[in-house]
Amino acid sequence: MNITGFIFARGGSKGVPRKNVRSLCGKPLIAHAIDAALVSRYIERVVVSTDDPEIADVARRYGADVPFLRPAELATDTAAEWLSWRHAIQFVNSEAGRPPLDVFVSIPATAPLRIAADVDACINTYFETRADVTITVTEAHRSPWFNMVAMDEAQFARLVMSGTGREVTRRQDAPPVYDITTVAYAANPEFVLKSTGLFAGRCSAAIVPLERSLDIDTEYDWQMAEFLMSRRMNEQSTRKAA
Repeated sequence: MNITGFIFARGGSKGVPRKNVRSLCGKPLIAHAIDAALVSRYIERVVVSTDDPEIADVARRYGADVPFLRPAELATDTAAEWLSWRHAIQFVNSEAGRPPLDVFVSIPATAPLRIAADVDACINTYFETRADVTITVTEAHRSPWFNMVAMDEAQFARLVMSGTGREVTRRQDAPPVYDITTVAYAANPEFVLKSTGLFAGRCSAAIVPLERSLDIDTEYDWQMAEFLMSRRMNEQSTRKAA
């Protein structure tokens, strides 16, 4: 099967400027995503979609293909990434000499703590559930049933799930809920081309560990990623030395 991994990395990131080429523990951020994709049991080709020549050069250096530069209108702050997914699928499906995509896999650069096994877990769940798209999630520490509130115009708070007829007074009694992560997504390419978003079809979820699901969106997130990755690297060095 033609299972291709895609990394979408535009040059105009605002929360952490130039984060995709910024060094995280000795390697550009985007390189961590490329590494995980290349080690995957399923993915045979990694394609980077970017509007930025520097990101393209770095991606090629670490083993990814950059067969196109993303159009400027798909790289703005307001452009939906779903449209970039469509653009990438259409491009690779039109390449001469290559079979059409069977499975589209997105591996966002902003989750550098993931490992290849997390990407493979997403793809496995996609196959097992026969979903249109599979997302990755981690168990949430906050629940709309128990300790998440919404504010009305008068600034009074109410439980998000109030008025449902189900009262939950203990955290242990709340139905399990999950946070969507940016670890990986797997999808039927035709579903992406014909639909409007993740939840327009049958969406399944693969659960990944919290410690590998950090998403970098702010400088604080970056500092946390550096700390956690440095600790992982030190633990790996200690095990090798032993």
